[in-house]
Amino acid sequence: MSSPKTRIFSWLLFDFANTSFSVMMVTFAFPLFFKNVICGGDPSGDAIWGACISISMLLVALISPVLGAQADYSGRRKRFLLIFTLISVISTALLSFTGPGYAIPAAALFILANIGFEGGLVFYDAYLPEITSRRSIGRVSGYGFAMGYLGALAILLLVKPLLSKGITVANMPNLHLSFLLVALFFALFAAPLFLNLRDTKGVARAADTARIREGVFTSVSRSIGEVAHTVRHIMSYPDLARFLLAFFFYNDAILTVIAFSSIYAQNTLGFTTGELIVFFMTVQTTAILGSVVFGFVTDRIGPKRTIVMTLIIWFVVIFMAILSEGKSLFYMTGLLAGMSMGSSQAASRSLMARLTPKEHITEFFGFYDGTFGKASAIVGPMVFGLVSSQAGSQKAALASLLLFFGLGLAIMTGVRTRSTNLNPDEEVISHTES
Repeated sequence: MSSPKTRIFSWLLFDFANTSFSVMMVTFAFPLFFKNVICGGDPSGDAIWGACISISMLLVALISPVLGAQADYSGRRKRFLLIFTLISVISTALLSFTGPGYAIPAAALFILANIGFEGGLVFYDAYLPEITSRRSIGRVSGYGFAMGYLGALAILLLVKPLLSKGITVANMPNLHLSFLLVALFFALFAAPLFLNLRDTKGVARAADTARIREGVFTSVSRSIGEVAHTVRHIMSYPDLARFLLAFFFYNDAILTVIAFSSIYAQNTLGFTTGELIVFFMTVQTTAILGSVVFGFVTDRIGPKRTIVMTLIIWFVVIFMAILSEGKSLFYMTGLLAGMSMGSSQAASRSLMARLTPKEHITEFFGFYDGTFGKASAIVGPMVFGLVSSQAGSQKAALASLLLFFGLGLAIMTGVRTRSTNLNPDEEVISHTES
């Protein structure tokens, strides 16, 4: 039996592992590879890439609640996480065999890889309340995001020599090798979680051992029934519902910034590949600091106040990006964006863990990471693209994100943060944050 510190460290290493996929395959290298190499720079590449993001996020949004309920019921959370991780790792490795003219196979493989990455987060995040106490949940959540950004920084340093000649057809062998390295990095550092974390007993095992032997179809049907029950009675947890709605809007804007950051920097401000690597390494560095520092802040002042604070920082980030005419101010914007990105996501995960009833922890995290989180990644990029095409300006599209941040902030002020997920041996806090 592994020690509590070993379990926490193994959990943190998974964040270190999977963020390599996020930064390389979603944010930086592969989007440019898909557009410039696979699609030959054709404008249709943007539309296909946008469809890849939307389709993968939509599918995760649809299946996450059902899978989360099934994991809660069966107690096999780790098995689900392993399956999704393998899907992402294998699909990422296979992307190293794509090239010019392979748009459809590459799109299909990326959709699978992103489903594996995003779907796995549902089960990964749900471990958080089990590996730490409520009093330190903010710190551990912050450490997780910090480890994730450290992993992103590590993979960028690892592939930097391979990308030094740019993301072009001439450099395709090195690009293929970089994608293989991402798959290996993901698999290697994810492994400790599967060795050291164990599943707790599911609802079915605790209630009726005989039900475990029921067929797959019956089990899945029961899970769908659990999700329907959650949807019908979600208003029984009004503060959780308000938080999820607020999260939908502000996370929408954050995910859109992440998805379009490299394209904005290259198309609007003329960043080279080398400059983009340095820029993203800079962002990861401040994201690490933001995750750790605001993890302590979250435990001190509460996740709600921390989220409000970071949303105000996001307003400043958007205004700075809009006003940027040269690269120097945009670098400073990246520093601030990195800090607010890590802190807002870590505090959100902490608040979700506090508001979620323990008996539905994976299922509700399925709504959090899946239905709300992934669906927001469909709406935001769509609005950004529409405003950009109609206005002929990516800065105008960036300004549209202020509406999403504003709605998120307004709704967030109405959330009361009394915990519904306390351990019996911990102090019960009955006060609410203003």
